[in-house]
Amino acid sequence: MRKKITKVVKMELPGGEAKPGPKLASAGVVMNKFCTDFNAKTADRKGQTVPVLITAYEDKTYDFEIKTSPTAELLLKAAGIAKGSGNPKNIVGKISKDKLKEIAEYKMPDLNANDVEAAMKIVEGSARQMGIAIE
Repeated sequence: MRKKITKVVKMELPGGEAKPGPKLASAGVVMNKFCTDFNAKTADRKGQTVPVLITAYEDKTYDFEIKTSPTAELLLKAAGIAKGSGNPKNIVGKISKDKLKEIAEYKMPDLNANDVEAAMKIVEGSARQMGIAIE
């Protein structure tokens, strides 16, 4: 018999450092247990923002799916800058084609792309909007 889903919530939590709080309270899960499980699975991603999709069930159990880090965060880290430009014409950083490919390969599971070249175009578009040039 299938469990009845009560809520599906998308959130971004710090990798390996999730804590109980109002953000998790809205998910309708046992916060301490979720934090322990989440932190164990994301211990290798400390310091990164980790998107997670939480499916809460009527009996207070849950499933969660961990996604790849946001593209903007990866691009900023690769370019070595704190924040992107408000105007795409102002170049505030640069990354190499190899770094672009590395980010695209990492993001492939979460992107709507059939191959790495298509994923690279998606990531390149994000970089361009942030004022990051591709060399």
